[in-house]
Amino acid sequence: MSHDDERLRRWRLVLGGEAADGTGCALAGTDAAMDGALTALYGNEGARNDGRAGNRSAGLGASAPSVARWLGDIRTYFPSSVVQVMQRDAIDRLGLSTLLLEPEMLEAVEADVHLVGTLLSLNKAMPETTKETARAVVRKVVDDLEKRLATRTRSTLSGALDRSARISRPRHRDIDWDRTIRANLKNYLPEFNTVVPERLVGYGRASQSVKKDVVLCIDQSGSMAASVVYASVFGAVLASMRSIATRLVVFDTTVVDLTDQLDDPVDVLFGTQLGGGTDINRALAYCQSQITRPADTVVVLISDLYEGGIRDEMLKRVAAMKASGVQFVALLALSDEGTPAYDREHAAALAALGAPAFACTPDLFPEVMAAAIEKRPLPIPDK
Repeated sequence: MSHDDERLRRWRLVLGGEAADGTGCALAGTDAAMDGALTALYGNEGARNDGRAGNRSAGLGASAPSVARWLGDIRTYFPSSVVQVMQRDAIDRLGLSTLLLEPEMLEAVEADVHLVGTLLSLNKAMPETTKETARAVVRKVVDDLEKRLATRTRSTLSGALDRSARISRPRHRDIDWDRTIRANLKNYLPEFNTVVPERLVGYGRASQSVKKDVVLCIDQSGSMAASVVYASVFGAVLASMRSIATRLVVFDTTVVDLTDQLDDPVDVLFGTQLGGGTDINRALAYCQSQITRPADTVVVLISDLYEGGIRDEMLKRVAAMKASGVQFVALLALSDEGTPAYDREHAAALAALGAPAFACTPDLFPEVMAAAIEKRPLPIPDK
């Protein structure tokens, strides 16, 4: 196939349309099948754009067998990353959420974080015959996320915990030589080519005791679905570290403490109820009541900050926690999606209290937690 023919073929796949949309290129075989799968999902775009009915029309309908066939087709013709986008679009554009309540449909889909969020939003409506399959889908996604995130999180936070426990009179094997040399460079003796250390800097001796308390306070409104998934996985990882006491709290207009389920993030996720209102003040009041060692506590609020409760009381609670020594972190999202819609007035008010609110990717989260543990500036990403 010539370069020009290949270019026309690609334009034909992009443009679609029965008349080849002016390209003069006809499709056959695999190309025709790919075009059919795309038309089934995106085919009504032309009708919406120019107002003419019958231009192109979506072909999935609400039939479980036809959707199942379509899901199989897109997995055949497109890579996994594209399949996940198309599934998400099918759920949003064509209202296929209810079909996910059927076990046969769940077995056909490509599992990802967004699908888990959709399943959690349908949790209360899910029949018993579907729940076992849904848990298996969620388990696969959670296990994949843990494999990706756990090792780096544990190593990053273990180092931060050790550094935060530095002592000024360490034993020889506990000396942090890099920091000791930097702290004593003024005592360099050129004639001996050495540094005379007047002050030793060392790590605290390893201990199995709890060094830090971490409270994850998660907004479970519908827009925070991906954040809930990632936060639950991170909560389980943190809970597995003996030197960190982890508490996980989810909230809408009510507050639910899921700490006793942290040994299994799937149980945590099915204990959430996505949707509903938001009362950040009530959630922070509960978290505040659980703090016993403020100087050794990190509170992470994950919310878009749209407050349905008492705004001034919420800000007073944040100010009081910070004044007592709590390290307070406000994340507008914990996901790969970037900064979501959020309440800018509340974000500015938190920033004025010394608690800037920003969106955080899962890959950055360990560094954010390490900075909070060490009480140093947070690594806020550029906007």
